[in-house]
Amino acid sequence: MKFTALEVDGAFVIDLVRHEDERGWFARAWSAEEFAEHGLHAPVIDLNLSYNTRRGTLRGMHFQRPPHHETKLVRCTAGAIYDVIIDLREDSPSFRRSAAVELTRKNGRLLYIPPGFAHGFQTLEDDTEVLYQMSAGYAADAACGVRYDDPAFGIEWPEPVSVISDRDRSWPDYDPTAFDLTGLRA
Repeated sequence: MKFTALEVDGAFVIDLVRHEDERGWFARAWSAEEFAEHGLHAPVIDLNLSYNTRRGTLRGMHFQRPPHHETKLVRCTAGAIYDVIIDLREDSPSFRRSAAVELTRKNGRLLYIPPGFAHGFQTLEDDTEVLYQMSAGYAADAACGVRYDDPAFGIEWPEPVSVISDRDRSWPDYDPTAFDLTGLRA
């Protein structure tokens, strides 16, 4: 695996190293040892799938408050997504900055998202599937989010939004005092 740091502190794009022959290819998609060598901690507690029927579907921007904060490792297994993260850690040098990565079935990339980041994506193709490795189980009382079009972040989505949940559409304007992210460090 090839680890490339993003412009937001602690996040990485991970490209698979493919070994190809007449059968196709093989690549390691997870190695606790290789992640540890890069100072990344991502135990797998939950493995989730998201299937999205329509291009332009938007999911996000989600995170969980401590003590249920989570590391995510995201990959697109069918179709394509525009994946966005926002650093919400107040002591981070990249606080309130975002980064975006295109993840597709063809490029096989993974996105490593540390705790303290909001995460969301928009589908770029119909029939898109996304796989998430999570370091913590879902805790409804810790689930939170910021609005995908909040002017505090200025995210430019590549497609018109075709489908979005009422919950994701109605998160209030960003207010850092509304979240308790105590204990998360950059």
